[in-house]
Formats: sequence, structure tokens, C-alpha cells
Amino acid sequence: MMPASSLRASDYWTLTKPEVNLLIGVTTAAGFSLAGAGHGQGASISRLVHTVAGTLLVASGTGTLNQLLERHFDALMRRTAGRPVAAGRIAPWQALVFGVVLASAGTLELAAAVNRLSSVLALATMASYLLVYTPLKRKTPLCTLIGAIPGAAPPLIGWAGARGALGAEAWVLYAMVFLWQFPHFMAIAWMYREDYRRAGYRVLPRNETVVPFVLCQAMIPLLLLVPLSVMPVLFGRAGPVYLVTAFALGAAFIYRADRLAVDQSNAMARQLLLTSIVYLPLIFIALIVDRA
Repeated sequence: MMPASSLRASDYWTLTKPEVNLLIGVTTAAGFSLAGAGHGQGASISRLVHTVAGTLLVASGTGTLNQLLERHFDALMRRTAGRPVAAGRIAPWQALVFGVVLASAGTLELAAAVNRLSSVLALATMASYLLVYTPLKRKTPLCTLIGAIPGAAPPLIGWAGARGALGAEAWVLYAMVFLWQFPHFMAIAWMYREDYRRAGYRVLPRNETVVPFVLCQAMIPLLLLVPLSVMPVLFGRAGPVYLVTAFALGAAFIYRADRLAVDQSNAMARQLLLTSIVYLPLIFIALIVDRA
């Protein structure tokens, strides 16, 4: 049996949503790396570390505060009932303090050690996620569209960290993450649709349109994502290794979405989810490794 202190630390670690933070860290680093290529100050290792660390602190605070706000609804879902606040292992006031401290530390780190723009972007991302997207999940299936706006911000924060400004290439990276979120979340929504319904979340329509809704939101963004992923090559920011990787990953992603369209099962949705989890870090790592 784990000692109480280890269990407590594990609960606080869970509050930060580390599985989400892995993707946030990779996409933030990729944005910084591409923006800083060939730019002395932007390519600083110390600034990269501060940008990623600050972004992850804000993201961790956001994840914690999100679990605080949704604790009563999380308790109604099998998938989330074991979360620390929902299960009562961490008191709401403790989660509030922990979340505010993390988010404040990250915002201050970005402002002091990186630049004001990266700090403002991180703060705006947190505010829109918590104050707009989180309550909207109980109102309309359009919440996925709204949530994808702050959800795609990490590469923008990374780019801003390196340059102190945003350009067209930064928005291409943003659009890639924006589009990626739709098949990713539709896979989750399909697998746990009964859970979401039980908790009162309206992430999917409640009528016969649910199947075409899921399939359209999974496939159409993917058909846009694959050609968009080639744009870094056209901008001269990536080479042939990235190009081959982008097409291979894109083809696998589309195949999994197509399989879900044919066989509308939880097993196919899980395969699509796993593919999405692999796709995002790999394509951004390829961007970092094969940057021109």
C-alpha cells in the first residue's frame, strides 16, 4: 500500500492533467523552435525552457480549476468519478488554491522571463477555457468548436515566446492543432456518450443526428488538416522527412476516422483516439527535428 503522502502527491499530480500537458509541451516547444530557427535571441535554450515551463504551469492550473468547477458533474461519470476533487480526496478550497498558485506562477514566469505577449496569450487561453468553454459543455454541442479555440493556443504561445509577435506561420500551427481537436474529441465523446448524457453534458446531439454529427466532425477537419500540415514545407520551415511523416500520419488518421464511419463501435472510436494521441506529438516532433 502506498503511504498517504505518496497518494496525496499523486492526487495533486492528477489534478494537473499530465496526459494533456505532454501534448501541450510538445506543441509549445514546436512553435518556439520553428519561430526561433535562425533567430539568435528566439533560439535561446533558456527562453525555450521558460516558455514551455510557464505554459505548462498555466495549463496545470487550468486543468486543476476545471476539475474544481466540474466536480459535481465528474462525480456522475464513470470515467471521471475517481478524480481527486470529485471523489472528495482533495477539498475544493485546496484545489482552488493549488490551481490559482500554478496559473499565477506560470503567468508571471512568462511575463518576467519570456515576454508580455506569451503571458497574455496563456492567460486569455485559461480564461476562455474556464469561463466560456467549460459552462458551454452543458448548453450546446457547439462547445467543441468553441473549446478548440483556446485548445489550439500552445503553438501560438511558443511562437510568441521566441519572437514576441505572431505571424502567418504561427497561425498555420494553430490551425493544425485546432482541426486535430475535432476527431480527437469526437472519439472520446462517442466512447463515453452515455457518461456525458448521465452528467448532463451536451457534447453530442440528443437525437438521430448524433451519428452524422460525430462522423462529420471527425472526417471533415481531417480532410482539411492533412493538406494544411504541408504548409510548413511551403514556408520553408520543414524538409522532406517532415513531409513524408505528415502524409503518413495523415493517411493513418483518415483511415481510422473512415473505419469509425463504417463500424460505429467503441472499439473503432478507441482506435481513432489512440491514433490522434500518437499523431499530434509525432508530427510536431517531426517539425522540430526536420526544421529547415
